[in-house]
Amino acid sequence: MLRFVVNRDGNPVREMDLAGAYLVGSDGVPLRAELEFHDSQVVCAKRADGPAALALLYPVPGCGTMLLETSRLMDREQPYNLPLELARGRLMRISLKREDWGLFDFEGVEPLNSEYERGRDLLVEALQAEGHAQQSQLGDKALQVALATGEKLSRFHADLFLTRRKQIHAFTRRTLGVAIDLANGREAYRQAVKDGFDFAYLPIAWRALEPKPGELNWRSFDAWIEWLTKSRIPVRVGPLVSFHESCVPPWLAGQNNFETIRNSFFEHIRRVIDRYGNYVFQWDVISGIHADNAFDFNFEQLMEITRVAAALVKQLAPKAQTLIDLVSPWGEYYARNQRTIPPMLYADMIVQSGVAFDGLGARFVFGQPADGMFVRDMFQVSEKLDRLGSLGKPIHVTGVQVPSALPTQTSAAGCWRKPWDETVQAAWLREFYTIALSKPFVETITWLDLADRPGSAGGLLHEDLSPKPSLKIHKEFRAEIRKAIRKPPAPHGAAGAE
Repeated sequence: MLRFVVNRDGNPVREMDLAGAYLVGSDGVPLRAELEFHDSQVVCAKRADGPAALALLYPVPGCGTMLLETSRLMDREQPYNLPLELARGRLMRISLKREDWGLFDFEGVEPLNSEYERGRDLLVEALQAEGHAQQSQLGDKALQVALATGEKLSRFHADLFLTRRKQIHAFTRRTLGVAIDLANGREAYRQAVKDGFDFAYLPIAWRALEPKPGELNWRSFDAWIEWLTKSRIPVRVGPLVSFHESCVPPWLAGQNNFETIRNSFFEHIRRVIDRYGNYVFQWDVISGIHADNAFDFNFEQLMEITRVAAALVKQLAPKAQTLIDLVSPWGEYYARNQRTIPPMLYADMIVQSGVAFDGLGARFVFGQPADGMFVRDMFQVSEKLDRLGSLGKPIHVTGVQVPSALPTQTSAAGCWRKPWDETVQAAWLREFYTIALSKPFVETITWLDLADRPGSAGGLLHEDLSPKPSLKIHKEFRAEIRKAIRKPPAPHGAAGAE
């Protein structure tokens, strides 16, 4: 059993919300466990042997309230000190990442190395302190320094490599996209799509397309496909296969026969590609079936659907790119549902088993109190992108979003540096774009909501379609990227022509 003492400002904490908390084992795989908070301690009863880390939402002054991980620890009777172990976990990850990034010899990194050493010294002082209260105070200081240093190092690394990527013109004309709100047909909305983005993601949920067997509602999708094509805006369409309740038709949800469900999905794929295949440059073939297992399929069945669906799309639309989309890239859901697959294991399996697809999608949507949406800092984002990139496939950020306001339901999900507002959203967007597009394997980024909707403040526009500061930042960034678009090869014989 693992136990963590929680003190703040020298006093024992009496209440703590463990929403989103989970244990992490080897290779970042979440573990099933019972977590409780009582007597100023987080008590973790694991269902597996071996060391584990605790991940939970934790407030750090000046840095925000984010989902952070301790170092991996062995069971013991004596409780660990939570902020001290959070600081130790972050400093260990920074040390490994500095080696991975090879930042030691770059000009300008010395102040960041000094900050890292200051955090390490505070951690040593905390380890030597007597009593949990003093350890917590020093641990909190070390954690604050470590989080700030991690984000600065991530930005330092990103600035270097984004500059290099621009210099070699490593971007395409389809880099920054947006998801379409099918219900928003206003002309000003369409104009904003046309003016601000390189491509559009058209979500076609099977549930909306065929609410009753044989009753197909193509009209709204046809209208958008026609307008996007006429406006010369490249289109990504999907998900063709998703087991999320918002996508599965109610008449299919009651089925329990694997072959019937599999064949129904394949027929749906054929139908959509037959209708729109000539207009789509990229298909979101599979989305999140590693996490949303509504049909309770086993591992082999999920892998078979992935393999055959990807092959079918390749056969029907050979000229289009095909993506397999990961949701909740840290895999918190696996700690609560055994009939799912950790995201990195799923991604590694589909790559190693030779599934025919062109790129991995990943979603970074923060700001709601649900698995996968608790706020994480930029160091963790950069670290996760690197892990995805190590699989050898191009990476497409198929959904990214944070709120620009702090409604009640959002406060429980954490915040980045300050409580969410329009200025914080704009700063986050700039930071995320810089880090993501500095990675040579990241090819596209898709912002989810162009405009706010009732209950959601994640848009770049307000509901009345007036712009937020984040839209200005997006457009400035897009303009920089468009200057670094990959140039076509010169015509044969042009070089050196008189």
